[in-house]
Amino acid sequence: MKIKSLLFVLLLSAPFLLFAQKPIKVIAFGAHPDDCDFRAGGTAILFAQMGHRVKLVSMTDGSKGHHILTTAQTDSAHKAEMKSVAELIGVEYICLDYPDGELTPTVDKRLEVIRLICDWEADIVITHRPNDYHPDHRYTSAIVQDAAYMISVPRMVPDGKPLLKAPVFLYLPDRFTKPTPFSPDIVIDITPVAEKKIDIFDAHPSQVYGWMPWNGGYEDKVPEDPADRRQYIDDYFMNRFGDMAYYREAALKWYSPEQLANSRYAEAFEICEYGHIPTRDEIKQLFPMLPR
Repeated sequence: MKIKSLLFVLLLSAPFLLFAQKPIKVIAFGAHPDDCDFRAGGTAILFAQMGHRVKLVSMTDGSKGHHILTTAQTDSAHKAEMKSVAELIGVEYICLDYPDGELTPTVDKRLEVIRLICDWEADIVITHRPNDYHPDHRYTSAIVQDAAYMISVPRMVPDGKPLLKAPVFLYLPDRFTKPTPFSPDIVIDITPVAEKKIDIFDAHPSQVYGWMPWNGGYEDKVPEDPADRRQYIDDYFMNRFGDMAYYREAALKWYSPEQLANSRYAEAFEICEYGHIPTRDEIKQLFPMLPR
């Protein structure tokens, strides 16, 4: 009798077990070949470590992002860096190769993004917010937002296979305040993978040790000794792209004070109204690294 009862329970729960085992599919669209992993790399690491699937997409080639290298050399450096990051954290990383600094929200790009989201059968889609200092960031956001509804329209999907189950669309964080500041709806503690996140920054030497410090006026702070560069990354990049103190209040919606006691780093996301609006329970299902 007990065996029959156990079998009955297992049969009833089988669909839920299958659902729980199905990999979550995340696709993130950044304007340049470092935007996704700089802002959401820790979360990508956690997803990958749990057996879920992550695809990072750079809309442009990033070829103008250097003060010494030629555009061809910068493009080549970016491709090598993306490949290194993909292998390092176990994700896919592709570049659509539109010219850096020249991105515009055209229909052909929208169709390409629609195809990528549908082919990936995405559960989560991540991109920039629409108000941002960089035109490539703004237009990447516009292209992805314009695709948000169209992924359900068969005649708009290049292979005719729409995605009828709407993904959750999320924004990457920034610190711009007009017309509205970033609202951290979901906060992920990435402290457990902080060293791996530092590895991500280190895998982008053309930017972390070249272009960004030169463009930002702190080129003299870049250590010559590679052994000192991890502390430099911690000082200039880990806090800039994920200081838990900045998100602590929002993080308390998901973690207890005790769970955050030793947390230094976080990544946060804002829910875009154009996709599926998830409940709290759905967010916990979609982000299984959050505490139960």
